[in-house]
Amino acid sequence: MPSSGHRLRDVEHHPLLTENDSYDSSSSSSSEADVADGVWFIRDGCGMTCAVMTWLLVVYADFVVTFVMLLPSKDFWYSVVNGVLFNCLAVLALSSHLRTMLTDPGAVPKGNATKEYMESLQLKPGEVIYKCPKCCCIKPERAHHCSICKRCIRKMDHHCPWVNNCVGEKNQRFFVLFTMYIALSSVHALTLCGLQFVSCVRGQWTECSDFSPPVTVILLVFLCLESLLFFTFTAVMFGTQIHSICNDETEIERLKSEKPTWERRLRWEGMRSVFGGPPSLLWMNPFVGFRFGRLQTRPRKGGPEFSV
Repeated sequence: MPSSGHRLRDVEHHPLLTENDSYDSSSSSSSEADVADGVWFIRDGCGMTCAVMTWLLVVYADFVVTFVMLLPSKDFWYSVVNGVLFNCLAVLALSSHLRTMLTDPGAVPKGNATKEYMESLQLKPGEVIYKCPKCCCIKPERAHHCSICKRCIRKMDHHCPWVNNCVGEKNQRFFVLFTMYIALSSVHALTLCGLQFVSCVRGQWTECSDFSPPVTVILLVFLCLESLLFFTFTAVMFGTQIHSICNDETEIERLKSEKPTWERRLRWEGMRSVFGGPPSLLWMNPFVGFRFGRLQTRPRKGGPEFSV
């Protein structure tokens, strides 16, 4: 232990890493620099399947809205206005999904629990720090280890398979936008389905669609069920996320009933800390801060993520 008198707490009592251990501080820091410049991606089979399913369901909804309901309509402006609105919501939802999935949620560098790193922290005598025995890193306050990402995540709220990533300090904003836009597009799709059913019944299913009546019914019913399920799920998630942000408490902290040892940012202060800056339309823009990164190859032993 360093002579400064600070203490390292570790549930499994793992010692600090030495130069001969499997993790190297220099390689860890360089890898983290690559993550900052690249795109984060988790290679998890279940998560990738759920993410692809999400995209396919949104594309299906867009197909039914555009080709089954709007294009056959005789009302030109009705088709244009609703087509533009629904496709804008779909693009914003999928963009938010991509930003959530491909943004580093706040991963703590692997293997930084070395004596050299401890000395660089300039800790006060008696100060307690925590080390994660699973990824051998110094655990910041409010960080939790994710067994799927194989990393400690700052302000980890939960791991969501539908976005194939953890929701944490750096990507919570995009997850909130994703749930909001999916909920709005689901409401819009349900409204259009209701109007389409009324139109088809009045026209006796003869001119309301370019598809046959049985196919039209099947497509509309499936879209109604999908929209209802999506709206229920995303509306609940959106509400819980806003509640967590306004109370400065993650879902893990709430479930564990952890007493806050940090200065809480409540209501608008919490919203500004997540979305950045004063309230504006930029809060609803998933493209803020986006930049293209060059293709990168990051060899990492045992790591589940790579960057592009």
